[in-house]
Amino acid sequence: MRKGRVASVILMIVVIIYLLIPLVATAIYSLFANWTQLVPRGFTMQNYINLFANADFVQCLKNSLLICIVPILITVLVVLLTLFVVTVYFPRLEKYVQILCMIPYTIQGVILSISILSLYSASDSFLGIRLVMLVGAYCIIILPYIYNGIRNSMHAVNMPMLLDAAEMLGDSKLAAFFKVIVPNIVSGITVSSLLAVGIIFGDYVLIRNIAGSTFENMQVYLYLAMKRSSTESAAVFVIIMLITFIIAAVVLFLQSRSRLSRIESKEKD
Repeated sequence: MRKGRVASVILMIVVIIYLLIPLVATAIYSLFANWTQLVPRGFTMQNYINLFANADFVQCLKNSLLICIVPILITVLVVLLTLFVVTVYFPRLEKYVQILCMIPYTIQGVILSISILSLYSASDSFLGIRLVMLVGAYCIIILPYIYNGIRNSMHAVNMPMLLDAAEMLGDSKLAAFFKVIVPNIVSGITVSSLLAVGIIFGDYVLIRNIAGSTFENMQVYLYLAMKRSSTESAAVFVIIMLITFIIAAVVLFLQSRSRLSRIESKEKD
C-alpha cells in the first residue's frame, strides 16, 4: 500500500515537471538576450523593463482588466435575478434555464463572433458598437461558469428556507434575497467570476474578430510582439501566465476556504 502511494507521488511529480518544462524554458528565454546555443547568454531584465515602460503594453493590460469586469458584472446580475425568479416563482422552469445556460459550452468563438458581426454590424443602434458587441459576446461565453457557480452556492445555503424565514420577519422576497442570500453566496460568486476572468483574459479570437485593432488586449499584444521579437513575446507570455496562475491560486484558496467553512458548520450542527 505504501509502495503504491510512493509510486503515485513520483508519477505525479514527473507529470508536473513535464508540464512545467515549456513554461520554465519560456521564462528562462525571456531573461536572456539570446539562446542560440545550448546555454543561454546575456542575462537581462530589459524585456520586462521595456514592457512596463511601454504605454501600449500598459494600455493593453488595462483593456484586458476592463473588458473582464464589465461582462462579469452584467452576467452575475442577470444570473442572480434569473435564479431568484425561477427558484421562488417558477421552480419547474429551472431545468430549462439550465439547458439554455449550458448552450454556450458548444459554441465556438469563431462561430459566435461571425454570427454577432453578421447580425449587428450594420445596425445603427448602440448594438452596432464594436465594444458593445464584444461585451455581449463575453457575457455569452462566461454564462455557463457564472450560472453553475451561483446555482451550486444557492443550493448549498438552502435558499427557499432562508427566504421564508426572512419573509416571516417582515422583509420582501427580493429584499431578503439581496440581504440574506447574496451575502451567503459571495464566495461562490467570487470563484465563478475569477474563472470567467481567466477565460476572458486568455481570449484572442473574439476580440480580434469583433473589435479588430480598435481595442487590443494582452493576447493581441502577444500576437503582435511575436512579429517583433521572440524574447519580448516570451516576456509577455510569462506575464500572462503569472496573472493566470494568480487567478487560479485565488480560486483554489476560496474554494478550499468555502469547503472548510461548510464542514465546520455541519460539525457545529
